[in-house]
Amino acid sequence: MTNSIVYRNTKTALPGWVSSVHIEQDRGMAYETDTHFVHFYGRGSGLWIVSTGLTATEKKNGPLADWVSCIFGADQVKQSKHPVGSAIAGVWRPALYYQSEALQALGASENEQRAAEQALRLLVERLDELLLYIEPDGNGLKAHSHKTRELLILACTEVENTWKHYMRLAGVTPISGGDFTTKDYVRLLGPLFFSEFEISLKPYGSVPRMRPFFGWDPAAPTRSLPWYDAYNKTKHDRSTYFGEATLHNCLMAIAANLTLFCVRFSPFPLFQTAGTLAPLVNHLFGIELRNCDPATFYVPLLSLPSNVREDLVCGQSKDWVQKWATLPLSL
Repeated sequence: MTNSIVYRNTKTALPGWVSSVHIEQDRGMAYETDTHFVHFYGRGSGLWIVSTGLTATEKKNGPLADWVSCIFGADQVKQSKHPVGSAIAGVWRPALYYQSEALQALGASENEQRAAEQALRLLVERLDELLLYIEPDGNGLKAHSHKTRELLILACTEVENTWKHYMRLAGVTPISGGDFTTKDYVRLLGPLFFSEFEISLKPYGSVPRMRPFFGWDPAAPTRSLPWYDAYNKTKHDRSTYFGEATLHNCLMAIAANLTLFCVRFSPFPLFQTAGTLAPLVNHLFGIELRNCDPATFYVPLLSLPSNVREDLVCGQSKDWVQKWATLPLSL
């Protein structure tokens, strides 16, 4: 399998198209087949969606780098880190949009996703109920109660459950030889891109945006996650640390669960599927990626039909996307 190149689009030179496509679709990725050059448009904000609905192809003539420079004004060109058509087990990256495709690429099942959705729905429903009684402003975020402590413990237990899933998926054993601890779990930070996820509480603009895993430090793997540190303290010593079970720490723990769900199954079931979870999540939360490296994104492998045109055209390629090769997770 070949690798692609990724870049920023700075111009549009597609015949018959307006010259401003690159403004909204400002990211690109391209590779070459035996006969053609292939380019996908994508967005450089939000969830950085890569669109198979905007796929440009042209018969090969000269180097790929010259083609993307001429047609798309490619800037900040980098080599992709993954072969075209491959994905890491359990690690979502942009380009996986359709749910059946994401499950296949990530090596997940519908039953696993449904169980995760049920657990997440319970957390979000409990938070939504809390917000009927506590306003998440400067003082409200500091509020604590038996209900916030209960939610914090439940949310962090779910985080630990998913962390353990990934340790098993990667085939690693605890460093200490006993149970897994944050010294083990912090190894997930880089390979799973946790720190990119930023969660907003949409109805409450005064609540700071949350990046629950940003700043997770192997040198202090528990203390560097304040919401998780609070959970450990209030779980083991409620009398002393009851005040750690704040609404703010609950919000961060649920944001962590949203992040983990997105990584394991993709973000889109949280906004686009039928049922009760997606409307509730869509009402309360916004999810974006920050400080991404597009070289880590996955790139769809197309099987071009024999009658594909040789001139430069742009259109839909969804039906040409091949089955993804799922590569093992390595920590």
